[in-house]
Amino acid sequence: MDFIKSTFENYGLFINMGILVLLIIVLLLEILNRVELNRVEKRYRKLMKGNNNKNLEELITNYTDNIDKALERVNEVDALYKDVDERLKSCIQKVGIIRYRAFDDVGSDLSFSIALLDDKNDGVVITGLFGRSECTTFAKPIENGISKYDLSDEEKQALSIAMK
Repeated sequence: MDFIKSTFENYGLFINMGILVLLIIVLLLEILNRVELNRVEKRYRKLMKGNNNKNLEELITNYTDNIDKALERVNEVDALYKDVDERLKSCIQKVGIIRYRAFDDVGSDLSFSIALLDDKNDGVVITGLFGRSECTTFAKPIENGISKYDLSDEEKQALSIAMK
């Protein structure tokens, strides 16, 4: 115990100076820590304030609601797209047309055969025969690319073009 007492008596000034230096270092670190804490606190307040004086929770809730509404709209549009796609399959999608001279006494290719088909090759072949004294137009139904009625070579050719 005497050794410690004598050490403090001999080196007390140096020990106190060392403690004072350590105390100053600790105070400087505390000041730096407070400055950094204030800076982080300001950033935190700004983050929590958000946009237009709304806090972060309100903003996230609004964005989540907007995402839900957008998903509902996407589902509606998807259903509408599927409906339109189904209806489009029954619309005319394939067309084949042939012009020809049906009669030798008529000068130009005024007669025609036109095939109008949907996605399933259902539709109609319309033929117009132009003669010198008369013009005749008639239609033949087509189901799965085949007609119940006999087709002329020109009608078959128009049907073939449409199905390609």
